[in-house]
Amino acid sequence: MRLSVDNLACRRSGRRIFANLSFALGPGDALAVTGRNGAGKSSLLAILSGRLRPDSGRITVGDVGEASLTECLHVVGHRDGLKGSLTAGENLLFAQRLLGAPRLDPRAALERLGLGHAHDLPVAYLSAGQRRRVALARLLVCARPLWLLDEPTAALDTASQAVLAELMEGHRAGGGLVIAATHQSLGLAGAAELRIETAAAAPVADVLEEWA
Repeated sequence: MRLSVDNLACRRSGRRIFANLSFALGPGDALAVTGRNGAGKSSLLAILSGRLRPDSGRITVGDVGEASLTECLHVVGHRDGLKGSLTAGENLLFAQRLLGAPRLDPRAALERLGLGHAHDLPVAYLSAGQRRRVALARLLVCARPLWLLDEPTAALDTASQAVLAELMEGHRAGGGLVIAATHQSLGLAGAAELRIETAAAAPVADVLEEWA
């Protein structure tokens, strides 16, 4: 899979968040998106995932046949996106059936994250770190080439961070891409860094026009 982003801009609530953002990734590449809080890291991931429309710019996807970008990606955001009343295994089975392209079965995916014992436990009973690992296990139950990760190490202990790094490197070795918004090193060899600087505040006229 190849991904190219050209002169992307984002505006939210009448304010320009970032502009003139460009990068290109090929098979096995990783990109760490950095910047202070509010710089637009999560907004960039939202645009790439199709949840937010860019203000301007172009996103081009190659080497994926007739598939759209949204059919080629996994998203793990700030919120884990899990149903508390369902078990860890049931949450992963739902994701697998929804997304298609099954890979590992839920129990095997949980074991890779050190959570095999939690397969039959309701997610509501798990700690924040355990819930995060269940969310990351979704990456393993379906085969999708692009991983979009928003602060993926949040709530993870040192051992779990090392496991995540291994999973990301394994994904890259198979030709997959990783784009991660992060405030800390993810331990990915050769990863590029894209630092988003805060754009200047929008003129009052632009804000008024946005709300007109």
